[in-house]
Amino acid sequence: MKKILLLSAALIALFGCVEDKIFEGPSSIDKVAFTPEAPTSIVPVNVTATVSGLQAVTSASLNYNGNNLPMNGSGSQFTATIPAMPDGTDVSFTVTVTNEAGFTTTSDKFTYKVGDPAPDWSKLKLNEVYGAGADEEKFFELYNGSDFPIKLTGVTINKDEELTWTGIDGEVVPSKGFFAIIGGKKTTPRGFSSGFSAKKSVLIELFDNKGNKIDSFQRGEKMDTGEWGASLSNNKGSWSRIPDGTGKWMQTEKFTPGAANSTEGADDPDVKQ
Repeated sequence: MKKILLLSAALIALFGCVEDKIFEGPSSIDKVAFTPEAPTSIVPVNVTATVSGLQAVTSASLNYNGNNLPMNGSGSQFTATIPAMPDGTDVSFTVTVTNEAGFTTTSDKFTYKVGDPAPDWSKLKLNEVYGAGADEEKFFELYNGSDFPIKLTGVTINKDEELTWTGIDGEVVPSKGFFAIIGGKKTTPRGFSSGFSAKKSVLIELFDNKGNKIDSFQRGEKMDTGEWGASLSNNKGSWSRIPDGTGKWMQTEKFTPGAANSTEGADDPDVKQ
């Protein structure tokens, strides 16, 4: 009888352990959602994972494009945010959770592509021009008043009705930011090819990547010969829009390539507004 009781106790203990082990296992990642589903370059992406299982989750992480972020939360929901990424970036991510039993679960892979809207060319402006210094100091400056970066690939600038500069891949004007094209007569690798004098008539025209004119700076008129370059008063500073991007052209003593314009200037009666 004693042997039977001992055997019964052993069997109960054995099956009790087996029963406990049955309840230990990996957590289930039931749902992964991210918003917005079509993000732009100025919007971060919020990721939410819904988890279930008998063991509590002790850690959760979001793995995107080789980066690892800890996720916040407890119970069944965990969240993390993928920072805003440049336009055109392909993003892939997974969620990984580990529970108190030591089991790790990784979700399926999710993907999205960052995409900005078409450029608002009406917001891309010639913002400052400077022709008083040495050729390597002269510049044309652009300003982007839109909410998104504008790529300059294929954007062109004519000086005196002849092509002098063409934008290439990688040249971008940031939102509410500036882009300076420095160096006349090819004195710098990405300068403009023509000369530019602060004491002669001039026409500078900006075109989008389809060849549509979107802005211009004109001082003086063509000569009777049909050419530009008539003598005018010398401006030792620059011509700047005040305020940036939207204001009228003013003569300014200071020149600020790639930065905000001066806030004060003088009228130039030779400049076409």
